[in-house]
Amino acid sequence: MRSATVGLTVGAHLAYLAYLPSGGFLALRWPRSIALHIPVVLWGIGVVVFELPCPLTELEQRLRMRAGMDLLPESGFIDRYVDGKFYPEQRTGAAQALAFCAAGVSWIMLARKRQRRGHAR
Repeated sequence: MRSATVGLTVGAHLAYLAYLPSGGFLALRWPRSIALHIPVVLWGIGVVVFELPCPLTELEQRLRMRAGMDLLPESGFIDRYVDGKFYPEQRTGAAQALAFCAAGVSWIMLARKRQRRGHAR
């Protein structure tokens, strides 16, 4: 059972990482969802730029410890599950930059869409 909670935490973390670059594009279809996307992006910036601890990584570490599983490497979740699997090894910085650029592009598109709606009225 405890290893299942580790799996759920990993799944939540991967979902977060997928939502960060794509959530703004979803907001083009469902505009109210931007209210969730903004804090997701801001938290991501905090983790990357200000090296804030990731609560999902910390939760996974605690759950792994309780389940008697190997702990994540000191480098964390990204190095364990993402680096070299979803993008080339040792390219985390580039992947992060692309993710934040995608979020930014989606926000610009959303702002333009809202602007066009405002002019149409």
